[in-house]
Amino acid sequence: MSSSSTVRVAPGPKALVTPGVKPLAGIFTLILSSWALSGLDASGKWVMAAGVSLWVLCWVRYSVHLVLVLGLTLPVKGIGVLRSVRPRAQLVRGSVMLLATLCFFKTLSYLPQAEATAINFLAPLIVLSLAPWVLKEPPRISRWIAAAVGFLGVLIIIRPDAGLHPAGVVWGLGTAFCFAGQFIATRRVAVDDPMTTLIWSGGVGTIVLSATMPVLLPAAMPVLRSLEPLHWVVLIGTGVLGAAGHLLQIRAYRFAPASLLAPFVYLQIVAAAALGWFIWGQFPDTISWLGIAVICSSGAGLAIWEWRRKPA
Repeated sequence: MSSSSTVRVAPGPKALVTPGVKPLAGIFTLILSSWALSGLDASGKWVMAAGVSLWVLCWVRYSVHLVLVLGLTLPVKGIGVLRSVRPRAQLVRGSVMLLATLCFFKTLSYLPQAEATAINFLAPLIVLSLAPWVLKEPPRISRWIAAAVGFLGVLIIIRPDAGLHPAGVVWGLGTAFCFAGQFIATRRVAVDDPMTTLIWSGGVGTIVLSATMPVLLPAAMPVLRSLEPLHWVVLIGTGVLGAAGHLLQIRAYRFAPASLLAPFVYLQIVAAAALGWFIWGQFPDTISWLGIAVICSSGAGLAIWEWRRKPA
């Protein structure tokens, strides 16, 4: 789960029989997306350790993201891609996504990347467990069981002897609920072109954060002036990686249905753990891996169960 991940809680597997579906291409593209988004998370964590403030980091991340997506989309789709069928819902989703991004980067300032990412994978399970009330879907005991098992996995990760910072745990759980809200809001804007949603998400974050810069940027300037060229490359790279991750994710869901790709979403844990080990030497211990496995198994198992029980 990334700081601005758009993982979809999706409809059924009807698309499995749709001509043109390319399962292997979808899986490979989704894995590339997970590495790009994990790279975004690692880059943000790294530049914050160098002194870049949370607000400046997110402002650069959203601004570069917006410029890149507009540059790639407008020449192909035209100005019409900016129009939304549900602009209010887009504003709500963009605001919730910004809040989730801020919370997740705050979490990363306290916790190792793998553990922070694993806690965020509680979000889809929260959505599914609340689906009868917030999405008006039929209640299913399998979803509640999966959510309970996933929460058990989180408890294993954040156990008292895990050595995790308490503030980071609180921020991580808050982030999971923010991402759950983002997923619910994504359902409301599903009538729009995915590129429209991607532009609005970047636009809301950029506008809100730009409004804060006259107040916050002067205090951040001493640190920004002291940054080395590599810091600037990584800082700007957060926007590039974020845009690339979301574009690849959209592409993956065009190759294959979300019901097929859902179990592979959890491979982002591998990317997060690998980057955390390579950059900071942080690697989850055996018990934490058990908790991660419980979370991933609950989510992936539920996805497979619901896919198999639905008619083709």
